[in-house]
Amino acid sequence: MKTGDMIAVRLPDGRLQNMTVCTVEEKERCIELQICAESSFGGNGEKNKIQSITRGTQAENVSGVNINFWLFQFAAKSSKMDLIIRQAVECGISKIIPVIGEYSQKENCKNSPARTARIERIIKEARQQSGSPVETVCMEPVTLEKAVSLWKEQNFQDSLAVALYERTDDTKELNSLLSGDTNVKNVGIAVGCEGGISPSEIEFLKANGFLPIHFETNILRCETAALYGIAAIQTLILGKK
Repeated sequence: MKTGDMIAVRLPDGRLQNMTVCTVEEKERCIELQICAESSFGGNGEKNKIQSITRGTQAENVSGVNINFWLFQFAAKSSKMDLIIRQAVECGISKIIPVIGEYSQKENCKNSPARTARIERIIKEARQQSGSPVETVCMEPVTLEKAVSLWKEQNFQDSLAVALYERTDDTKELNSLLSGDTNVKNVGIAVGCEGGISPSEIEFLKANGFLPIHFETNILRCETAALYGIAAIQTLILGKK
């Protein structure tokens, strides 16, 4: 960018604000922006016509996913969780809940201050890169019981909760979950860590409304399974819409 460019800036809460580039300090890696009050977005969500830059994809061109997605990710190794969190943010997941599971290693079940700061930085950078309008939040690791309780406390209407299961026992096909219903507005996705989800955990999830699904594919690493599952479910729901 250069001085005088006008851009739509995505604010942390997802709103767009038109701004003008005042100064660009290459050496300090700093840019100064000024709010364009006369060309800000109106209350009806429509933006006024401005002369904006045309290089690359702008924030105003990213509409995002108008569905509330929660990811219940059983706590995996930190390096894998970093990747899962980054990809989930890019996909527009609103809340990431690390779950302390039977197969989770103890060192991955508690965030230190440094770890929390790293996660916040990953979320910020992923939103900047993807232009996501969703203010993604990653919680501290919790037990499976607490995670399910958090979901049920929301009392979501038009909701769907699934658990990706590596076994085929009593699982359902993804296409059968919606059965013509296109009004799903809240989706919870549970994904296992290294080793997957234990049989007792899947039974608990089933008893609390989570539908186990199995993908007819190769054995997936947990970080691959999370992205694969999010993408497949988003594609199915948004495709029906």
